[in-house]
Amino acid sequence: MPTAKVKWVGGEEFLATMPSGRAVPFDGKSNSAAGPMEMLLGALGSCTAIDIVMILEKKRLKLATLEIDISGERAKDPPTVWTKIEMVYRLSGRLEEKAVRDAIELSQNKYCSVAAMLRKTAEITYRFEILPGPS
Repeated sequence: MPTAKVKWVGGEEFLATMPSGRAVPFDGKSNSAAGPMEMLLGALGSCTAIDIVMILEKKRLKLATLEIDISGERAKDPPTVWTKIEMVYRLSGRLEEKAVRDAIELSQNKYCSVAAMLRKTAEITYRFEILPGPS
């Protein structure tokens, strides 16, 4: 079973060693590192970005750039889970609109395990823009 290890560094700072062996700093308040809940937004974006890159590659489309803005609202009362998440995908390259839409929907509804987990407490909405640029 994959195991992460978290070590208290001091104050509200922690160092998490992931199952891969990589160390990731966390911070509860002083902003010296990302907090646990904001890391979830980054994990969601990274999870779906990996899917998009792989799916478009399999469709033999040329992706030049991919950026995802992920915004969220949290519950007012503890536990202050994410309740609403909005994602905006911005892509450029030699792309087909239908292929991009299908890739995002496959990621969101089938492949991205982070989205599947977060959807248990949050409504996740998304849209995409295909930008002019490098192809």
